[in-house]
Amino acid sequence: MSYQIIDCSEYSMEDFQCFLGTNDKNIKTIEKAFDTKIVVRAHTIKIEEPYQEEIKLVIRKCFERIEAFENLLESDVSYLCLLAKKGNLEQFSAKKHGPIAKTKSGKLIYPKTIGQTILCEAMEKNEIVFSTGVAGTGKTYLAVAYAVSELKKEKVQKIILTRPAVEAGESLGFLPGDMKEKVDPYLRPLYDALNEMLGTELVERYIEKEVIEIAPLAFMRGRTLNDAIVILDEAQNTTKAQMKMFLTRMGRNTKMIVTGDVTQIDLIRKKDSGLTQACEILEGVDGIEIVHLLDSDVVRNPLVQKIIERYAKVE
Repeated sequence: MSYQIIDCSEYSMEDFQCFLGTNDKNIKTIEKAFDTKIVVRAHTIKIEEPYQEEIKLVIRKCFERIEAFENLLESDVSYLCLLAKKGNLEQFSAKKHGPIAKTKSGKLIYPKTIGQTILCEAMEKNEIVFSTGVAGTGKTYLAVAYAVSELKKEKVQKIILTRPAVEAGESLGFLPGDMKEKVDPYLRPLYDALNEMLGTELVERYIEKEVIEIAPLAFMRGRTLNDAIVILDEAQNTTKAQMKMFLTRMGRNTKMIVTGDVTQIDLIRKKDSGLTQACEILEGVDGIEIVHLLDSDVVRNPLVQKIIERYAKVE
């Protein structure tokens, strides 16, 4: 068995410790991904065959990420290993896209994957963006982050967040409470993202002043939406007629971001999904971009990606 020694003396001790991770968890992640053994001594790393070139590239990209973001999560390392094994790691750049927004606590929000970078660029360049992908790819979170950023820059006057209010054949009429209490559970993911960006108090104030509007899709009918970022979430559960209605609400100085997961269509007939039809018939239209996020773009707990892969095999 031959070895290669990588000299990491060019990196500071702080960056090297960040690369190793707590209790060497990042090193263990690389070992597990490539089924190999890595030995760390001082500022050197010894790697075995047969994946020496792939592991060297992963290590370099890890330090690039540390330099750009000043941190390195276990999920980041897993993603870099996945790209390396697929032969796509060279095209990944931690510095390609700057932060798109900032949370209330001051944490900068960056796209973490190749797909997320493409999505962020699409939102900046187009008036309508469709973003499809499985759970955990960050499509809704990044859309809300971009909308909040545009609002803070005063490029738009309001944010409108909407999604189909009913799923899996359920009826709002059978739920307790007034309309707000009926639909709020369906809109909870949108509230969560807003609260992280702006804080609960400011979100409530903006909602009172109608700077932020959160409503079921049915409330969009008959309106013209101007000077706004409009996000349609869970769009896989819109019918074809609902999708057409939504897209034709677009007014002046407005951007629309449509997100959904075509593997989780709750309509009785999956072929009735307005999202799948829209992605087919609007492909190539100037000003509209369709971004399909992949399983490799999942940025939740690494187990989520494994769960999605197993279900994909069964389905």
